[in-house]
Amino acid sequence: MTAVAGVVAAESAHSSESFASVERSTRDAAPTLQRVRTTVLDVAFEESGPPDGIPVILLHGFPYSTASFQVVAARLAERGCRVIVPELRGHGETRFLAASIPRSGQQAAIGADVTELLDALRIDRAVLAGFDWGGRAACVAAALFPRRVTGLVSVNGYLIQDIAGAAAPLSPTVESSLWYQFYFTTPRGRAGLQANRRALAETLWRRNSPTWVFSDKTLDRHAAAFENPDYVDVVIHSYRHRLGLADGYSAYASLEKQLTSLPQISVPTITMDGDADGVVPATDGSAQAKHFTGRRWHRVVRGVGHNLPEEAPDDFAAAVWDIASVYR
Repeated sequence: MTAVAGVVAAESAHSSESFASVERSTRDAAPTLQRVRTTVLDVAFEESGPPDGIPVILLHGFPYSTASFQVVAARLAERGCRVIVPELRGHGETRFLAASIPRSGQQAAIGADVTELLDALRIDRAVLAGFDWGGRAACVAAALFPRRVTGLVSVNGYLIQDIAGAAAPLSPTVESSLWYQFYFTTPRGRAGLQANRRALAETLWRRNSPTWVFSDKTLDRHAAAFENPDYVDVVIHSYRHRLGLADGYSAYASLEKQLTSLPQISVPTITMDGDADGVVPATDGSAQAKHFTGRRWHRVVRGVGHNLPEEAPDDFAAAVWDIASVYR
């Protein structure tokens, strides 16, 4: 084991315990919402921690919001990180700059949003950490723009989509957990998302995270982000594009072409699985080794589902800190 690997391993053994000991009042901390413009978006984001701290970008998924990182952000800010939690395109207070800009949800678009956010905030490099859509955005940015990424934490590992192979069937057990993706390819599914944003999220949460006991207050906090006027357009395009049923937009054609090769990720990475994830079954991570050429560690968190940062914030914050503190 190298010296660096030893440091990460040592941190891993103690981080969750030390993060759990941080005062629980941080759960109620509410960073001020800020805004910054990229080439296509007016991005709303929360920032906490010292402005000269190690930059960390936390990226949420669907159907979730920045609330997934409320405790994680507080833990990392307490450790001295500069923590930025953006609302993804189509969510919360983030807005497109013009009506003429396509409401794309394709993977190249959400990946490009990450590096454009770094540019707008004048951050050269940052640790990227996310799950679901946010994990995909982080993987895209890490694969295509490794110079901008200090390190990566990704729930469910390598999330760049093989769109060319989208027609290949998975096992019936896995396919059944993806029912909503097929639903969204239909006019009825679009209408259902439009009419039942909160209820659909609740249904997915209960299936995605069968061990997670959440309150109506928690669901309401997330559901407020689904009232964004572009939410339905972005979500529907995302799922139709990933299944090869909707074209990508020309602004992202070059990036999408690069992604067709399923580029490897060279930055230091911690991948994570919850062993109660109702979407992506937990593994030992070995099957994805071909996608990572840099240092990589894999962790399985017991009794945790798909929304790992909110269900197990101490474990997730510890993984981010393990990367940030060593590869600063």
